[in-house]
Amino acid sequence: MKITKVMADTFHIDLKESFKIAFSEETGSVNVLVRLETDNGLVGIGEAAPYELVTGESLQTVLDALALFREALIGLDPVCIELAHHRMDALAPKATSAIAAVDMALYDLVGKAMGVPVYKLLGGFLNQVRSDITIGINTPEKMAQDAKRYVDQGFGILKVKVGINVEEDAAALRAIRQVVGDQVLLRVDANQGYDEQSALTAVREFEKIGIRAIEQPFPEHDLESSARLRRVSGVPIMLDESIHLPQDASKASRLEAADIFNIKLMKCGGLYRGLQINAIAQAAGIGCMVGCMMESRLGIAAGLSLVAAQENITEADCDSFMLCQEPEIGLKGGFEQKGDLFTLLDKPGLGVEL
Repeated sequence: MKITKVMADTFHIDLKESFKIAFSEETGSVNVLVRLETDNGLVGIGEAAPYELVTGESLQTVLDALALFREALIGLDPVCIELAHHRMDALAPKATSAIAAVDMALYDLVGKAMGVPVYKLLGGFLNQVRSDITIGINTPEKMAQDAKRYVDQGFGILKVKVGINVEEDAAALRAIRQVVGDQVLLRVDANQGYDEQSALTAVREFEKIGIRAIEQPFPEHDLESSARLRRVSGVPIMLDESIHLPQDASKASRLEAADIFNIKLMKCGGLYRGLQINAIAQAAGIGCMVGCMMESRLGIAAGLSLVAAQENITEADCDSFMLCQEPEIGLKGGFEQKGDLFTLLDKPGLGVEL
């Protein structure tokens, strides 16, 4: 089996409402669908969801990278995933969203060729995953209203965006806790919004509210502050923006800067690199979660496959498609959803159909 054609098409994702985090406010995304055709008629599909503020990529840089990759991929056996990454890294090592799209399509092809779903290729630990759903920064009243709606829809884990102001953040969390009760799990994501003193104040307040974890309290390069906070915090520390590549995971592990890593396929370059980050974390006694940028059902199917495949990945933040005006956007399959429970389909590859 050889790759004969590499194609890229753009598509728009519009959110139901604007979504605010500590450093930005978003209304949608323009993503790239990658298709790899082979000489035996199989087609693998993958997705890039560039987010310049985190990965440094724009739509144009993704398309440019994919154009560079085309010649390096044509003629390649899709099973040779490490070789594919080696070639892409040599051409555009920082184009992680573009690399992730090709990576997904490669695994999709291999799964289809072997007749097995990707989550089994990656380890096959489970076929079901529970995901949280995320509440953006707003007034405490609006955030509590969103929380109640999501709990009524069957979600037992909520991720709450914070990082603007500790007092306002705590007020929003108290309002949420009041309407959802004590059985719903809450974690917060500061998106690099705190300094050391405000983070310490925040975790002390958040402990009283029963917060399960605080994600990325400090700027991505400030692992030392994260390590110091972790030593005194009663709330587990999760790193997201600090963990792009396996090298980042290794450094954070050595510094004992986190209890949990948030793996995002768009940050690291896909499933292949996600497995590497998880292996580093597991060896260091660090748990993992798989999160997302603004992926459609296709990218989410890949992320859920990684969660299901690996025992050490115990958390999922795979909710982006649910925040869209049109969650399906012409895609179907991959998984079934009932509330916060996602069941991977036993179909070859990622199981997503265009």
